[in-house]
Amino acid sequence: MLTENQDPVSEDRSEDILASTPAAAPGEVAEPEGAPRARKRGLFLLGGALLIAAAGYGGYAEFLAPAVQTTDDAYVAGDVVAITSREAGTILSLHADNTESVKRGQPLLELDPATADAAMASAEADLARAVRGVRANFAKVDESRAEIVQAQADLAKARNDLTRRQGAAKEGAVSGEEVSHAADAVRTAQAALDLARSRQAQSQSTVQGTNVENNPDVLAAIAGVRRAAIVQGHMRLTAPVDGVIAQRTVQLGQQVTPGTPLMAVVPLDRVWIDANFRETQLADIRVGQPVTIRSDAYGSGVTFHGHVLGLGAGSGSAFALLPPQNASGNWIKIVQRVPVRIGVDPTELNSNPLRIGMSVTVKVDTSKHDGAPVARAATGTLDAQASQNGGPNVDSLINRIIAANRGGASAR
Repeated sequence: MLTENQDPVSEDRSEDILASTPAAAPGEVAEPEGAPRARKRGLFLLGGALLIAAAGYGGYAEFLAPAVQTTDDAYVAGDVVAITSREAGTILSLHADNTESVKRGQPLLELDPATADAAMASAEADLARAVRGVRANFAKVDESRAEIVQAQADLAKARNDLTRRQGAAKEGAVSGEEVSHAADAVRTAQAALDLARSRQAQSQSTVQGTNVENNPDVLAAIAGVRRAAIVQGHMRLTAPVDGVIAQRTVQLGQQVTPGTPLMAVVPLDRVWIDANFRETQLADIRVGQPVTIRSDAYGSGVTFHGHVLGLGAGSGSAFALLPPQNASGNWIKIVQRVPVRIGVDPTELNSNPLRIGMSVTVKVDTSKHDGAPVARAATGTLDAQASQNGGPNVDSLINRIIAANRGGASAR
């Protein structure tokens, strides 16, 4: 319907335009004609920005970021000093238990010393007997000297008798039979002298060049006393190092044999970290490089510091009970791990102790390469232990036994 002032032609054009324009669906807003092009441009710019960011991060990681190697395949390790029995015996007392700390030289347990004490008494008696036997041997030497003197006198007397009888026989004063008997007496005296000299050589062979203290029989008896004293010392076991008791398996009254594990002492102030790095991470790791350590037990609030002590001589699989046989069957390349030993600052260990077997995360600063690539020079890790030679009282005991049994042989 046309109004009074409306042009019929313009109305027809308006209807054509509306018919050619697609109608918007209900609930949608009609977009302008340039929207798809703008969206493509935005996505292209976003992708470019992400690509530039990735390239920048890669350049930073390659050239600007600190050189580090990190692994969480790392665990606390340390010395586990086994306490074992050297002698057979029965446990009489226990002086330490699991989780208790001990000092070096502190008593841990005691075995029944009855058998050891009896063996010691027997050894003391053997020493006294040996000293008296040596005294008797010296006396035999003196006796053999007297026998030689007597035999020489008898021989001289027999020769004189023979000479007189031979002279008298020429004058017809004695018979030829008496001369024959005198000659037999000379031969008998000579044989007695030879026997006395042989006995002297035999008796001298046991004591020649020695005195009571260094005679072989006495030295053997002294060794027996020392051996018995050593066995007595094995009846009382002490802590070889400072540490914490672990793995106590022995009970009171238990009969143990030599080599039986009784307990262990773990020196927690000397633990280290065994970090298992992939072989692809080892190229820049050197001995002496600084390391930061975080323990799962203390979390991120506590950071330990240390340094690389050395790299393992082979991968873990190479030293396994059943090493891989890559030359047989199908083969799949597997990245191996090599243990790297890391020392920990002992001051920090005193403040926050680490226990053996704890999990840690280590980060090695590999920026410096002046250290050794494999191992450091060998050094002792634990203090040397004193030999169990029976104690300082053994020598005085031996001297008392010798002095009490040597009698008048003090000059020898």
